[in-house]
Amino acid sequence: MDASERGHLLNRLADLVERDRLLLATLESLDAGKVFLMAYFVDLMATIKTLRYYSGWADKIHGKTIPVDGEYFTYTHHEPIGVCGQIIPWNFPVMMFAWKIAPALCSGNTVVIKPAEQTPLSALHMAALIKEAGFPPGVVNVVPGYGQTAGGAIAHHMDIDKVAFTGSTAVGKLIQKAAGDSNLKRVTLELGGKNPNIVFADCDLEYAVEQAHSGLFFNQGQCCLAGSRVFVEEPIYEEFVRRSVEKAESKVLGNPLLPGVDQGPQINQKQFDKIMELIESGKSEGATLECGGSAWGQQGLFIQPTIFSNVTDDMRIAREEIFGPVQQILCFRSIHEVIQRANATQYGLAAGVFTNDIDKALTVSSALQAGTVWVNCYNAMSVQCPFGGFKMSGNGRELGEYALQEYTEVKAVTIKISQKNS
Repeated sequence: MDASERGHLLNRLADLVERDRLLLATLESLDAGKVFLMAYFVDLMATIKTLRYYSGWADKIHGKTIPVDGEYFTYTHHEPIGVCGQIIPWNFPVMMFAWKIAPALCSGNTVVIKPAEQTPLSALHMAALIKEAGFPPGVVNVVPGYGQTAGGAIAHHMDIDKVAFTGSTAVGKLIQKAAGDSNLKRVTLELGGKNPNIVFADCDLEYAVEQAHSGLFFNQGQCCLAGSRVFVEEPIYEEFVRRSVEKAESKVLGNPLLPGVDQGPQINQKQFDKIMELIESGKSEGATLECGGSAWGQQGLFIQPTIFSNVTDDMRIAREEIFGPVQQILCFRSIHEVIQRANATQYGLAAGVFTNDIDKALTVSSALQAGTVWVNCYNAMSVQCPFGGFKMSGNGRELGEYALQEYTEVKAVTIKISQKNS
């Protein structure tokens, strides 16, 4: 198949997703408890943009000619890796589906993709759309199942050439080990985060409060990018906490399919119990509970938007990824101090900096150990920009041109020639 035809098929798939956008957003809300409007305007928009972006890359992946020494002509060729196993999480099911398949397919690979066992519905509908778009049989294979069985089979399979995984750091370690124990398949991992969001006293305070709020509570807090450690400079600390509590207490919880609802339920009982256990640890370890801190309603897995102040770095809520609607607000006094504390974590996925001082912004963003740093914004994701982590937040990059490197092998070809002309 010509590369341009691969691009045409991805663009056709984007058309079909756009046609079925209402249905897919509804499936996401039913399956994952997502607020419908967020699924429709954020997740589905990102899915469509990702497919269209990589459709344009399909016939623009190429190598170079290299002026080597001697009577030789050398060029490189970027070839597809082969069969790519892809394992996606439950927090952004259809968006993660597109993030994974689009760069793989535009590079000429085939895909075996496993959706999370909690949220298989949108992936199954995407499989139907892929067939309708005209992709050849066997190019995309959707395999629902549990992690230990279906996911384990992908990670250990001797005929799968690469595996891409988004999920917890603990499972990422198992996948990397499985790759080493099998055929040394290439591995890219997008894992957990305990992301610092640093707010200096010279920032636009109301805007910083708003961004820190959405940066944590978006998608019920079930986001690897969540700015869960909010470091606020001492002169504005108390006012920042007060305004943050006001915003949290104004959130409307309920049926995520209804208009006017801001927050739906957590994904399942296991996650609900983990979040509640960590909230209790915050109370017992001496943090100040400013609001929330308990379940909401008589039924369903709802948790009140929760804010802790006077949090110290040694508390569990400041160290562990909660993956729920729980915001920790910490106080700092100097740039040097906050950089050290922000980096004192095993994770390195994302970070935020709020300041009106460009020198301070550049200094801190350069010092932070994170794959993405946002300055005076948070969660400002775009398909054109690479995304991935430092340290135990994973390896490799998704999105943008950088993602194509994860799905191609570079072959160098050297040909003996009789005479060089240059």
